[in-house]
Amino acid sequence: MEQFQKDSLEYHKAKGEFDTNGKIGTLLTKSCKTQKELAMAYSPGVAYPCLEIEKNPDDAYEYTNKANLVAVISDGTAVLGLGDIGHLASKPVMEGKAVLFKTFANVDAIDIELATKDADEIVDIVSKMADSFGGINLEDIAAPKCFEIEERLKEICDVPVFHDDQHGTAVITTAGLMNVLEISGKKAEDLKVVVIGAGAAGIACGKMYKNLGVKHIVMLDSKGVIHSGREDLNEYKKEFAIDTKDRTLEDAIKDADMVLGLSKGDIITQDMVKSMSSNMPIIFACANPNPEIKPEIAKAARADVVIGTGRSDYPNQVNNVLGFPQIFRGALDVRATKITEGMKLAAAKALANVAKLEVPQKVKDAHARENMEFGADYIIPSPFDRRVLVHVASAVAKAAVEEGVARVKEFDFERYEEKLQKLAEYLDAK
Repeated sequence: MEQFQKDSLEYHKAKGEFDTNGKIGTLLTKSCKTQKELAMAYSPGVAYPCLEIEKNPDDAYEYTNKANLVAVISDGTAVLGLGDIGHLASKPVMEGKAVLFKTFANVDAIDIELATKDADEIVDIVSKMADSFGGINLEDIAAPKCFEIEERLKEICDVPVFHDDQHGTAVITTAGLMNVLEISGKKAEDLKVVVIGAGAAGIACGKMYKNLGVKHIVMLDSKGVIHSGREDLNEYKKEFAIDTKDRTLEDAIKDADMVLGLSKGDIITQDMVKSMSSNMPIIFACANPNPEIKPEIAKAARADVVIGTGRSDYPNQVNNVLGFPQIFRGALDVRATKITEGMKLAAAKALANVAKLEVPQKVKDAHARENMEFGADYIIPSPFDRRVLVHVASAVAKAAVEEGVARVKEFDFERYEEKLQKLAEYLDAK
């Protein structure tokens, strides 16, 4: 057993006599040390907020933790790079998601692992518990089932439902794409984009790129290019079926302005990189732990390539922690009923803008890098830059109000940004 593996297993175990195993627990937000406090926390005092909520269900936001609580829900069918390992084996990942919610946005989250793979059952279970939470984060549910589950829940539930495997990657890579377009002078409508992998993330990314203005997307699954002549496509892949003679990745990547890899390691060659378009072609190689092509190999093929990976030891990390905590923070704070395409695009634009700001020394130290400024090696901001929280959450909240999906109708955005800044400073000091 390697040392990191040993360290990770020990990390997940209790350290002290009264600690618990795992990564999350209960944080009490009210004191319960006197007879009066006990009477208010439970009987008879607890009856009063119950009666207020009975009269007005929205008062649950005032008297309970609903306004800051997200359920992280999975069936364990598509866990990280591990695949279908079962609901209980997915629990460490879901707990980890809760850790990230709290660490990066001060959002409370609990994990719920469902012992069913049936879409109807998942929709039924989640819809019946949704009112207890301010939002639902679906996680690691395999495609194409995840699309159906999310869409059905969005129609039923009165709180935001967000499948992070889809939308987190879409928001972050869209932010990176926006910045490369600015640097290179290219326009979204003129791009040829290749997406390797037609799972949850690939489909969501393709849709978001379309919303940005991209018209030419070539998507590949395990059988090759998704073209109009194929008869084995589900309804979600059919949306990306195009009339083309391209059949392989080698065919598709010629003259491509951008390649998004959501597949497996080491499948993009240097010759493929050389065949991409002129003027700063983009590669997001997100396979973990081995990306579709390593940055040093891609840059050896051509110096102008802009590349990001899912790894923290390379620049331009496509890390979902840059998205979901801050998106939910903004959605929760205006008591949104859903997360719209407009809110996601607002998050991507805000994230892109943070990368243009001067990077604090503290962030540089966290990466052991001095050269961190807007450019080819810094098109996506660092997860350790707390300004991500301020910019993304405020942009999402504003979009929610403007699109009419916020329960809070009159919102002081200047005051909200000040509050977020204080929260960022508080989290940074912890």
